Amino acid sequence: MEFRVLGPVEVRRDGESIVLSGTKVKTVLAALLLARGRVVSDAQLSRLLWGWNPPVTVSAQIYTYISRLRMRLGDDVRIARQLPGYALDAGDARIDFLEFERLSRLGTEAQEAGDVERAGALLQDALELWRGPALSNVTEFLADTELPRLEEARAVALEHRIEADLELGRHRGLIPELTSLVSEFPVRERMRAQLMKALYQCGRQADALTAYHAGRRVLADELGVDPGAELASVYQAVLTGDPAVAPPARAAVARTAPPSTLPADIPEFTGRRAELAELGRLLPPAEGRSWHTRRFLVTGMPGIGKTALAVRAANESLDAFPDGRLYVNLSRPDGRPADPRDLLVGMLRSLGEPMGTGESDLDELVRRYRTRTTGRRILILLDNAVSELQLSPLLPGAPEPGVLITSQTLLGPIGGLHTRVLGPLSTQESLQMLTASADPARVAAEPQAARDIARYCAGLPLAVRIVATRLAARPSSSLRRFADRLAQPHGRLRELEARGLSVPRSLEAALGRLDGEQRRLLLLLPRLGREEFSVRSAARSLGLGAAPLEAALESLVDQGLLGFSDGPEEPVYRLNSLVRLVAETSRHAREAERSAA
Repeated sequence: MEFRVLGPVEVRRDGESIVLSGTKVKTVLAALLLARGRVVSDAQLSRLLWGWNPPVTVSAQIYTYISRLRMRLGDDVRIARQLPGYALDAGDARIDFLEFERLSRLGTEAQEAGDVERAGALLQDALELWRGPALSNVTEFLADTELPRLEEARAVALEHRIEADLELGRHRGLIPELTSLVSEFPVRERMRAQLMKALYQCGRQADALTAYHAGRRVLADELGVDPGAELASVYQAVLTGDPAVAPPARAAVARTAPPSTLPADIPEFTGRRAELAELGRLLPPAEGRSWHTRRFLVTGMPGIGKTALAVRAANESLDAFPDGRLYVNLSRPDGRPADPRDLLVGMLRSLGEPMGTGESDLDELVRRYRTRTTGRRILILLDNAVSELQLSPLLPGAPEPGVLITSQTLLGPIGGLHTRVLGPLSTQESLQMLTASADPARVAAEPQAARDIARYCAGLPLAVRIVATRLAARPSSSLRRFADRLAQPHGRLRELEARGLSVPRSLEAALGRLDGEQRRLLLLLPRLGREEFSVRSAARSLGLGAAPLEAALESLVDQGLLGFSDGPEEPVYRLNSLVRLVAETSRHAREAERSAA
C-alpha cells in the first residue's frame, strides 16, 4: 500500500487507487499520516477540519470519517483510538513524504561527503515524488498548518540539487529552471545566487548583475532588508571575475554514476515478508558485524521466486550500498554453468576497469576483481549458481561488499554463508499475486474461480505469472473456464506456458540435472498417491529399504525438488503437485519408449 500527500492526498493498493470520498476524509487521513504515528487529538482534528467553528456533532462526524477510513484501508493499516484522539500505524506501507525526507537526507549527506553525482541523483529522485502542490485536496485549515513546512523542505532540496548540478558543470541547462524558480520564490536569496552563477558561467555577466539588482529591489520593497552575505558575495565574485564562480574544473571529470545492472523488479511481488525483513536487517553493514555474515544463499525449487526475492531485497537495500549493485547470471540458457572468466570480465567492465580482448587468466581476473571491490560498499547478486566451485572466484575478498546468491540446490561449504530456503506461497498469497498481476475487477467478479486457479498454481510464483499473462491476453475469457482447464491434471502443464515462460520446461530442466538414482526415485514418488509422506510410509508403499530411501530423499531435498519439515513423530517430505505431474509425464514417456522398442 502507498500513501501520497505530495500532491492530491491519495491511497494506492497494488497500483490501483482506493476511492476516498470527500475532502474531510482525506484531511483526516493526511493529518494522521503527517503525525508520523503520534496521536492526533480530537481537538486538533476538529481545528483541521472546521477551523474555529466546528459543528455541534463534531465527535460523531470525526468518528464517521475514521470509520470510513478503516473500511477503505482494510487490515493493512491500523487506526487506533488512543485518548485524546487517534493514531495511525501504516505498517509496511510506503508514505511519499517520508520517502522524500529519506532521499533528501541521503542526498545532502552524499553532497557533504563530496559524492556530487550521487547527491544530485538522490535529490532528483526525492523531488520527483512531488506530483503537484502538496495537500491540494484537503481543507484550507490543514493546508495552512502543514503546507509551509512541506514547501520549505521541497525548496531546500531543490537548492541542494541545483548546487550539485552547478558543481557538475550543468549550468547551461539550469538557467530556464532557475529563472522560473526565482520568479516563484523572489526572496529566496540562494536561488537567485545560483541563477547568477549559472548566468556568469554561460558568459552572461551583465545578466547576472541584472538579476542581483532586481533581487536587491525586491528585498528592499517587500522585506525592507539588504541582500544577505551569500548573495552579496556572489555579486562581488561576478563583478570581479572571481574564480569562485567560474565553471567548475571538475565538470570535465565528473564522477560517473555507480554501476547498477540489476534486472527489473517485479511490481506484483507478493509475500516473503519474513525473508525480506531478515535480508534487510543483515545485508547492510553494521558496527561490529563480521564480514562473513553478509553472504546469503536463497534456495528453493524452480519457479519459487528466488531471483524475484533477491532483486527486491537488493532494491530495498539501496541506501546501504551507495557504490553500486551488480547482477550476474551464473547459468547459460541451456542450464550449463557459465565460465567464471567471462563473468569476471563483464563484472570488471561494469566496475569501470578497462578490459582488453582475450583476457582469460583466471588468477589475474580474480586479483583485479578483488582489488576493484575492496573498500567499496557494493551489493553483488550472483543468480542461478550451480556449484560452490563456480562461486569461489566470484566472491569478493573484502568485508565491505554484500553478496546475495540464488541457487536451486544447496551448496557446499562457503565461509560465512547464511542459507534461506523458500517454500511455496500459500493459496492466499498466490491469490494476492494473481490479483495484483491480473485485472482486480475480474478476480473480484469470480472469487472462487480465482481461488481455484491460485491453488492449481501450487505455490509457484512462476505459475501465477504465467496464468496472469494468459488471462491478460484474453480479457473477455471467464476465470472459471480457465480454472476448469487447470483442474485437469494431465492438461495442467500445457496451460502453464506463455511467452517464453514455462513451468514444465523449468521443472524438466531440473529433472535433467539429477543423477540416475535420484531421477528413478523421483519418477516413483507419484505412485504414493499423496503429496506428504514419511520415510516409513514411502518405504512400505514402494518396497524399498528405509535407510537408502531416506538418503535418496534427502538428496532430492538438496536438489530443491522435494520439501521437508519436521513432523510430530518423524520428518515429513512434500512432493509439489506440479513436480508430481512432470514426474508422471516423464515416467509415461519412458514407458512408451520402452514399449515402442
